[in-house]
Amino acid sequence: QVQLVESGGGLVQAGGTLRLSCAASGRSFSNYAMGWFRQAPGKEREFVAVIHWSGGTTAYGDSVKGRFTISRDNAKNTVFLQMNNLRPQDTAVYFCAADRTAALSRAPGYYDYWGQGTQVTVSS
Repeated sequence: QVQLVESGGGLVQAGGTLRLSCAASGRSFSNYAMGWFRQAPGKEREFVAVIHWSGGTTAYGDSVKGRFTISRDNAKNTVFLQMNNLRPQDTAVYFCAADRTAALSRAPGYYDYWGQGTQVTVSS
């Protein structure tokens, strides 16, 4: 079992930055691929980024590529999402998730554990 708690969301102006954190507790965090997803009101959950358990491989959704960076610190059981040059369309609840298969999937259904989410609001 893995418990995930996101933090770092908030209100920011367009062009600003935020850094989200996801603290994990439980067993074998370092064996999991970790993903970030987001969901805006009335929309489906959208893939944002994923990182391999080793931290050596990452992947990003097209809408955030070049602006967001995912990283992890296995010693601290934490995964991060650095978000730069934020846009109003980035407004959503952001969730972190853990995948035991480490398949670097972009599909929410592959993930075994989810946090409660943190709100990110970008004003124009």
